[in-house]
Amino acid sequence: MKNNNKRRSKGPLTREAQITGWLFISPMVIGFTLLLLFPMGLALYMSLTDWPLLGEHHFTGLDNYRNLIADDLFWRVFGNTAYFTVGLVPLNIILALLLALLLSKKLPGIGIFRTAIFVPVMTSLIVWAIVWKYMFATESGLINQMLQMIGIKGPAWLYDTDLAMPAVIVTSVLKNVGLNMVLFIAALQQVPRSLYEAAELDGAGKTRTFFNVTLPMITPTVFLTVVMTVIGSLKVFGQIYVMTQGGPSESTKVLVYYIWEKAFKLYDLGYASSAAFVLFFVVLVLTLVQWQLRKRWVFNESD
Repeated sequence: MKNNNKRRSKGPLTREAQITGWLFISPMVIGFTLLLLFPMGLALYMSLTDWPLLGEHHFTGLDNYRNLIADDLFWRVFGNTAYFTVGLVPLNIILALLLALLLSKKLPGIGIFRTAIFVPVMTSLIVWAIVWKYMFATESGLINQMLQMIGIKGPAWLYDTDLAMPAVIVTSVLKNVGLNMVLFIAALQQVPRSLYEAAELDGAGKTRTFFNVTLPMITPTVFLTVVMTVIGSLKVFGQIYVMTQGGPSESTKVLVYYIWEKAFKLYDLGYASSAAFVLFFVVLVLTLVQWQLRKRWVFNESD
């Protein structure tokens, strides 16, 4: 009898056990299907059609994608998105790391400074963008008023094709830098103290210790923050919508704003869906590239 029980326990799951398992995972499967797979499948089909908001839709194959490639505005928007990403990611990561190095020490009242920098992360994006829009105002904005106090006439930040995107980038960095800072602080606190003691015995200075000990040990967190920040920068929308609405002269129009405009202002849902899938594949490819490159610079990563 004992041998038979052992054989049964090692065999395939009973039907009741399989049903129980499916019941446990069914909420996640149903949610994943209804909220992700079905919308993605519908969007993919829409990208292959001429789908107006009202009226019948018609299957057009890859015409939307061909028109997208031939659209000069799309490539300009794509360039604006790349400009935003290239400007935001290094600035965000470097500033977050510097703040983490300054605020990782256990000093009286250090928590107040950490909280002050993290508060914008919890603030509504729309509220944050509205406040900064008024701060960048040409005549009554706080920034230009401060410049005027020292004899400098401030520019029209959000109405200048050369300054509008940098202004949005700075606003976005200050909004989200606190999240990466917290991640870096947690990573710095996990670096073994013995490594610093060994570096000190070897006569390494602070700069050499940072590049030879601290930075290699926190590279997994650096990798995580870079991936998250790149994905977030490619999906930027709220700041653009509130502060510039893609202007001036479409200098700040990015991919998500372009998709929203095509779908909800021009009601061309098929074309908007094709642009959305282009953005999806860009995010996917960049994430996969970063995932492969991590093996070359992330500490303790094996093939």
